Amino acid sequence: MRILVQKFGGTSLSTDHARERVIQHIARERESGYAVVVVVSAMGRRGEPYATDTLLSLIHDNGNSLPPREMDMLLACGEIISAAALCSMLNAHGIPSAALTGGSAGIRTDEQFGSARIKSIGTERLLGLLQEGNVVVVTGFQGVTASGDMTTLGRGGSDTSATALGAALQAEMIDIYTDVDGILTADPRIVSEARPLDVVGYAEIGNMARQGAKVIHPRAVEIAQQAHIPVRVRSTFSDGTGTLVTDQQSARGEHAFKDRAVTGIAHVSGVTQITVKALDGQSDMQLQVFQTMARHHISVDFINVTPSGAVYTVFDQDAPNALKLLAEGGFTPHSVRGCAKISVIGGGMNGQPGVMARIVEALTEQGITIMQSADSNTTIWVLVQEADMANALRALHTKFDLHR
Repeated sequence: MRILVQKFGGTSLSTDHARERVIQHIARERESGYAVVVVVSAMGRRGEPYATDTLLSLIHDNGNSLPPREMDMLLACGEIISAAALCSMLNAHGIPSAALTGGSAGIRTDEQFGSARIKSIGTERLLGLLQEGNVVVVTGFQGVTASGDMTTLGRGGSDTSATALGAALQAEMIDIYTDVDGILTADPRIVSEARPLDVVGYAEIGNMARQGAKVIHPRAVEIAQQAHIPVRVRSTFSDGTGTLVTDQQSARGEHAFKDRAVTGIAHVSGVTQITVKALDGQSDMQLQVFQTMARHHISVDFINVTPSGAVYTVFDQDAPNALKLLAEGGFTPHSVRGCAKISVIGGGMNGQPGVMARIVEALTEQGITIMQSADSNTTIWVLVQEADMANALRALHTKFDLHR
């Protein structure tokens, strides 16, 4: 069988019109000769009746004391409702279909409720249903433990379900459907000239996803890369082919890679920069600081360590607790709230001189102060004030000609 996996997110399933578009995409691929597996998220977004955030509010409003195992039982309901509704619609359109939970589709996980990792996938039942001519609708975001308890895979888990099933089934392609026309060079809500990318590498989109772009979960990219399965990020509401995510060797013809230093720009806002200075003769300051953050489950990022101190960031909501803990440890931290981390990402920047110079030039021309910077072989990060973030994104997008 030629197998195609399609994943549809919450906005793709939230209205009658959107669900009709989903049916059209499924029917088109069946007519093209594919055996189709469909992975679904919970319908809608916060405030809508079956969305994950709405289910969470049931607990917050009723004691907020549900244990993790039982919480996963509740959160799994959103995807089950989506799968059942879509299965009914497909059958009503004359498309034979069957719905499976993650567990009944063979997804076995560990027992880390709320953020479970997939240990194995048994495909026998799924393959049998496909061979019978069914479209198989699978609940995303969930699996089952060896003892039969439902688990969820954490935020973005439906993307992970889709790519993991694609890898297990040796699918030809995985299509991730969302509400935008592929992966864009920047956030279009901020950069009006942001444009869709025809093709990107796994590493590039993985970095963009980790640094704030929300079109696909980074764990899903890693799974697809390990299995060498191409992924298309497409819009539910158009027939465009979207963005192809693949490796350079697989991209040919119209999808050939462009020779570019920078592919896109991502951002994360709402972070606080913390600076801690070492006292004279204090050799273990950095150890004390980061052990304190770890013990209290405060995530740290953008870390610069020198013999004289440490500079790092935390999310704004974690900053008051982080500063309190540091003060209790005898430190005198300095903090700057309301910062934004901007990531300039591109597989072609490694070994190419002048990329950092252009970043500094773009921001200096706008009077924007760089508070901190770091780099890897595919990404350069800069920290700026959140008030400067929008201008910084636009300036960098223009400086690297990403609008062309």
